[in-house]
Amino acid sequence: MLFVLCAHFIVSLAAPILFSKWGRSAFYVLAAVPALGFIWLVAQYPKVYSDVLPSPSVDIAWIPVFDLDLTFRMDQLAWLMSLLILGVGALVLAYCARYFKSNDAGLGGFGAQLLAFAGVMFGLVTADNLILLFVFWELTTILSFLLIGYARTRIAARRAALQALIVTTFGGLAMLVGLIMVGETAGTYSISQVMALAPELVAAEGSARTVVNVGIGLLLIGAVSKSALLPFHFWLPGAMAAPTPVSAYLHAAAMVKAGIYLVARLAPGFSETQYWQIMIVVLGLGTMLLGGWRALRQYDLKLLLAYGTVSQLGFITLVVGLGSEEAAMAGMAMVLAHGLFKAALFLVVGIIDHQSGTRDIRELSGVFKSAPKLGVVALVGAASMAGLPPLAGFVAKEGIFQAFIASAAYGPAGAVVGWTVVVGLVVGSILTFAYSARFMWCGFSTKSKGMASVFKPVSWLFLAAPAILSALTLAFGFFPHTVESWIKPYSGQFPAYDPKGLHLLLWHGLTPALGLTVIVVAGGLVLFFLRQQVETLQARLPAPIDSERGYRQIIVLLDVVAIWVTGRTQRGSLFFYLAVILSTNVAAVLAVLFLTEQNWSATLYFIDPGSPFQILVGLAIAVGAISAARASKRFMAVLLVSVTGYGIALIFALQGAPDLALTQMLVETIILVAFVLAMRQLPAGLLERKSAGSHRVVRLILGVAFGAAMIAVAIVAMGSRIHDPVSLGLPEMAYVGGGGLNVVNVTLVDIRAWDTYGEIAVLAIAATGVASLIFVRGRGQRLPRAETVKAGSVGRVSENLTEATVKIATKFTASSGNTWLVAGRTLAPERRSIIIEVVTRLLFHSIIIISIYLLLAGHNSPGGGFAGGLVAGLALTIRYLAGGRFELAEATRISAGALLGLGLALAALTGMAPLFFGGDVFQSAIISFTAPVFGDVKFVTSTLFDIGVYLVVVGLVVDVLRSLGSEIDQHEEDGTGSIELIADDEPLEVGK
Repeated sequence: MLFVLCAHFIVSLAAPILFSKWGRSAFYVLAAVPALGFIWLVAQYPKVYSDVLPSPSVDIAWIPVFDLDLTFRMDQLAWLMSLLILGVGALVLAYCARYFKSNDAGLGGFGAQLLAFAGVMFGLVTADNLILLFVFWELTTILSFLLIGYARTRIAARRAALQALIVTTFGGLAMLVGLIMVGETAGTYSISQVMALAPELVAAEGSARTVVNVGIGLLLIGAVSKSALLPFHFWLPGAMAAPTPVSAYLHAAAMVKAGIYLVARLAPGFSETQYWQIMIVVLGLGTMLLGGWRALRQYDLKLLLAYGTVSQLGFITLVVGLGSEEAAMAGMAMVLAHGLFKAALFLVVGIIDHQSGTRDIRELSGVFKSAPKLGVVALVGAASMAGLPPLAGFVAKEGIFQAFIASAAYGPAGAVVGWTVVVGLVVGSILTFAYSARFMWCGFSTKSKGMASVFKPVSWLFLAAPAILSALTLAFGFFPHTVESWIKPYSGQFPAYDPKGLHLLLWHGLTPALGLTVIVVAGGLVLFFLRQQVETLQARLPAPIDSERGYRQIIVLLDVVAIWVTGRTQRGSLFFYLAVILSTNVAAVLAVLFLTEQNWSATLYFIDPGSPFQILVGLAIAVGAISAARASKRFMAVLLVSVTGYGIALIFALQGAPDLALTQMLVETIILVAFVLAMRQLPAGLLERKSAGSHRVVRLILGVAFGAAMIAVAIVAMGSRIHDPVSLGLPEMAYVGGGGLNVVNVTLVDIRAWDTYGEIAVLAIAATGVASLIFVRGRGQRLPRAETVKAGSVGRVSENLTEATVKIATKFTASSGNTWLVAGRTLAPERRSIIIEVVTRLLFHSIIIISIYLLLAGHNSPGGGFAGGLVAGLALTIRYLAGGRFELAEATRISAGALLGLGLALAALTGMAPLFFGGDVFQSAIISFTAPVFGDVKFVTSTLFDIGVYLVVVGLVVDVLRSLGSEIDQHEEDGTGSIELIADDEPLEVGK
C-alpha cells in the first residue's frame, strides 16, 4: 500500500523529465502508475473481504507526542473508493495523451500534478489517522488549485482556481477544528478507534456530548464545502475553467467524492448526532434541486454537466448520510455509478470541444451523425445519469427509492418528513432526466437542415477512455449482484429499516420504486419537450440562491478591511514598525516580570572570569553599534554594523563554540555583500527626516528598554532552571545515535532534523521572495553567457583613459589563453580590476575545496553543510566581483531555483528513506566499511541531508547574487545602452 502511494509521488517528480523526452506520450507512462495500483488493488480483494486474513495496513510511528502516525488501512470502504480513484485516474491520464498537443506549454507540471493528485486521493481514503487525513485533504485543495489554474494566462482560470482554493480551505479549517474536538474527546486520533468508540461518544452526557456534536457538525462543513453542496456549490461550475481531463477526474470521480467519503466514513457511528440529519437532509436535498434547476438553463455542455454534478453530489450525500443499511447500499452503488458515467460524459465533452472547437449547444449540430461511436458512448452515459435501464444509474436509483420509501415507512424521522424527502427526490430526479435529455439532444442531434458542425474524425485511442467507462456502466447494470457483494460488508454496519432488506437488482418487479421511476421518466420528458417555456420561466424568475454573489461581496469587504488596516499599520516608516515591535516586547516582558513571581537567584557577573578578553570585544561591539547609529553614509553604517556581527562571532569563539563562530562570521560576510550590492541603487548619504529630531529621545528610550528587558529575561531564565540542562546528554546522544563528535552539526542534521528542514525551506522561500522583488522578466531565465557579448562592451570606456591603459588591458586579455575568467572578454578596461582577477584565479578553487572539506568533515569537526555552503557562496561572490554577471553565468550553469529545489528534495528524500527500512523519519544509519586507499570508513546517512543543506545555501547565495548583483547590473546597462549582444555565429573581437 505504501509502495503504491509513494510510486505516485516519485513518478510525478520525474514527470517533467519524461515530458521533455517523449512529449504528450509521457501521459501513458504516468497512466501506468495508477493502472498498476489498480491491479494491486484488485489482488487485495481476498484480504480485504476475508474474515480470516488481516486487511492490508501500514502503521509507522511519526510524531507519537501528538498521536500522529503514518497509519493506512485498506477496509471495504477504502477499497471501493480506491477503485474509482485508481481506475478512473489511469483512464484520464491515458486520455490526456490524445487531448493535449505535444507543444502545449506546461504539460510536465500538469501531468505531475494530476498524478500526484491521484496519489493524494489514494492516501486520503486509506488514511487511518484524523490528522493524516487532514494533511491529504489539504493537499487535494492545493493540487486542485494548481490544476484548475493550468491556463495561467487566462484570468477566468486564475479566478476560478483562487475561488476554489478559498472556499475549500475555509471548509478545511472548520474540519480541522472538528477533527481536534472529536479526537481529543475520544482520546485518540485513530479513525478506526474513534469509530469503535462512537456509540460511547454519541451517548456521552454534558459538555463531552456538546463537543462531539459540534465537532461532527464542523466535519460536515468541511465535507459539504469539498463536495460543493449548498452554500458552497458555486465553486464547482467556476472550476470548469480547468482542462476537461481535470473536470473528468477531480470533479466527477475524485476530489468532490472526498466529502462524500468523509460522510460515508463517519455515518456508521455518528449519523445520530444532533446536527447530522438536519444538515444532510436540508443541504443534500436543496443542492440536488438547485443544481438540477440551474443545469436546465446552461448552453455550455461542460457547465451543464457541472451543475448536474452539483445536483447529484447533493443527491449522493443525502443517501449516504441517511444512516440505514438500505441507503448505505444504494448510496455507495450510486457513488460508483456516478463516477463511471459522469467521468465518461466529461471526457466526451472534451472530445467534442477538441474536434469541433466549441461546447455551445447552440452551435453544435449533427455530432451524432459525424461521430456515431462517440454518440453511442455519450448515450450510454447520459441514459445512466437519467436512471434508465439496464444501466448502473437505474440499478442505483431504484435502490435509493426503495431505501427512502422504507425510511418513510419505518424510519425514526416519521412519515411526514420521510415522504417529504421522497417527493423531493422524485422532483430532483425529474430534473436530472430533463438535463440528461438536454445534453444528448442539444449536443448530438441535427438541429436544422444544412446545419452541421465541422467535426474531425475521432480515433479509437482518443475514444478508449470514455468507451471503457461506458462499458463498465453497462456491465454494472447487468451484474449488480457483484457490486452488492462489494458494498455489503460496509452497509451491514447500519440498522436495517426495510424488513425485506435491499438487494441491487436490475428487475425488482412491479414495486413502488418502479412506479416512482415511471413518474420520473414522464416528468422528465415533459420538462424536456417544454424546454423553451422552462428557459423563459427561468429567465423571469430571480435566482433563488446566489452564493457566488455573496462570496464576492465577502471578498470585497475583506479587501476593504485589509486596505484600511494596512493603511494604518503599514505606514512606510521604519521607525513606526520598530517602535511597535520593540515596545510590544518590552511591555510583554514587564508584564510577566511584575505580575508573576520570578527567580533572580542566578549568579551574575559582568566579565567572564575565564576570558577577560571579552570586555575588549564587548566594547568594540558597543562602539560599532553606536557609531553605526550616528553614521552619515550608508556604506559606513553597514561596515559598522558588520563590526558588531564579527564581534559576536569572536565572543562565540572565546566561549569555545567554533561552529557558531564560523557560521556567524560567514553569515555576516554574506550579509555584508548583499547590503553592498543593494546599496548601489540607493543614495550614498543617510538623509535626515524633518521629524527625526523629535523621535531621537523615543528611539533612545526604546533601545535601552529593549536591551534591559532582554538582559532581565536572560537572568530570570538562568535563575529559573529546575532541571539539568538538556545539553548535558547531547554529546552521548550525538555520538551513539548520530555517529558524530560535532554535537552542533549532529543536532542540526539528526537530532533536530525537522527544525533544520523547516529552516532550509524558509531559506528557499526567502530566496524566492528576494528574486520576486527584483526580477521582472522571469526568474527562470538563464543569465547571458560571455560568448553572447562583444568583447569589452560592458561599461562605457571613459574618454580619459590613455591609449597605453587600453593596450595593457587588451594585452592581458589576449595573452591569456585561459577562458576560465571572462572579464577580459566582457568588461571594459575601466570596469576591470587586474588584482581581483589574479586573486580570484589563485583562491577560487582552494575556497571550493575548503567548502567541500567543511561539508564532509562537519560531522566530527567544526563545519557542516551550512558553513560549507556559505564558503562556496563566498567563492562564487569573488568570481562575480572579478568578472561581473557574465562570470557568474559561467560559474553557475545550474540555476538558483534548481539548486534550491534539489537541496530540498534531497533533504526530504533522506528523511523519508528510513520509512522503507522500518525506521523513523530522518533517522540516521551508520555504515562502517573498509575501502581501498581510505581504509576504515564510517559513513552516516545524515551526511546526505547535510548535502541538501549545502545545495540550498549555495542556491540562496546564487539567487542573491543574481537578484542584487546581475539583475541590477542589467538594469544599469539597459539604462546606458553600453552592452552590445551578438549572434551565436558571429566571431568575438578580443581587446575592444
